[in-house]
Amino acid sequence: MKFTRRAVLGLATVAALSSFSSIGAYAQSSDTIKIGILHSLSGTMAISETTLKDAMLMLIDEQNKKGGVLGKKLEAVVVDPASNWPLFAEKARELITQQKVSAVFGCWTSVSRKSVLPVFKELNNILFYPVQYEGEESEKNVFYTGAAPNQQAIPAVDYLMSKDGGDVKRWVLAGTDYVYPRTTNKILEAYLLAKGVKKEDIMINYTPFGHSDWQTIVADIKKFGTAGKKTAVVSTINGDANVPFYKELANAGVKATDIPVVAFSVGEEELAGVDTKNLVGHLAAWNYFQSVKSPVNDAFI
Repeated sequence: MKFTRRAVLGLATVAALSSFSSIGAYAQSSDTIKIGILHSLSGTMAISETTLKDAMLMLIDEQNKKGGVLGKKLEAVVVDPASNWPLFAEKARELITQQKVSAVFGCWTSVSRKSVLPVFKELNNILFYPVQYEGEESEKNVFYTGAAPNQQAIPAVDYLMSKDGGDVKRWVLAGTDYVYPRTTNKILEAYLLAKGVKKEDIMINYTPFGHSDWQTIVADIKKFGTAGKKTAVVSTINGDANVPFYKELANAGVKATDIPVVAFSVGEEELAGVDTKNLVGHLAAWNYFQSVKSPVNDAFI
C-alpha cells in the first residue's frame, strides 16, 4: 500500500500531540481516541485514495494490537467526500465537531486540501496530508508529509535530462487542471528554461478531472515528438483519468523508447487498472512502492 511509512510517522505524531491542546481534550473524553479518515471512496479520485484509507485502517489496527496510544484504543471514523471538493470541507467539519476526532488523515488533491484548510484553522484541529504537493503553503494545522517539487519533480526531470535518462531535450508537461499540476509545471517550466531548454521545446496541456477522451491530445504529443529531439512527457495527471491516458498511448503506438512518460501521481494501485504490457519502460517518481524488492521493504510488508 502506498504512503504507509508516512502514515506510521503520522500516528506517532498523533501520540505526541495527544497530551495537549484540543486533541488532548478530545482524547480524554472517552475510552478511545478517534481518528478521522477523509479520503474519496467514490468518484474520480477513488482509484488513488481508497488505498490510503486501507493503509490507515491497517495501521490503526496494528497500533491497537500494541496497546493503542496513551492507554486508549484508536478508533477510525471513515467518511467519503466523493471527489467533491466542497464536500471535503463539510465532512471535515462533521468529523471535528460531531465525531470529535483528535486528528484527520486525508485529502489527495491540493484543491481538496485548500477546501478543508479554513475548517482546520477555525476549529484548531490537525490534518495529516499524505501526498506530494506543490509547496508554497505552510500552515500550523497541517502536517505535509509528501514530497514537494524539489524532492520529486526536479530530480525526475534531472534524470531524464541525463545520459542515463535518455538525454531528453523536448518536454510535454501534461496535468489535471488544478493547483498542484499548474504550480508544479510553472516551477518545472522555469527550471527547464534556466537549464537552456527553448520555450518552443516545452508543450503544456491541462485536462479536467476524470478526462477520458485522450485521442487528440496523445496525437498532439506524438506529433510534438517528431521534431528530431528526444521528447518526454512529465505527467501530473491525477485519478482515474490515468487509465484511458495510458490506454490511448498504447493504442497510438507511443512507446517508452520513443517518448517516455514519467508520472508523479501514478502508483501501483492505478496501474492495476491498465494493461501494462504495452507500457513497459514508462516511469513513475514516487516516495514508496510496495513492489520494490529489498530486505527492509520485504520485512515491512
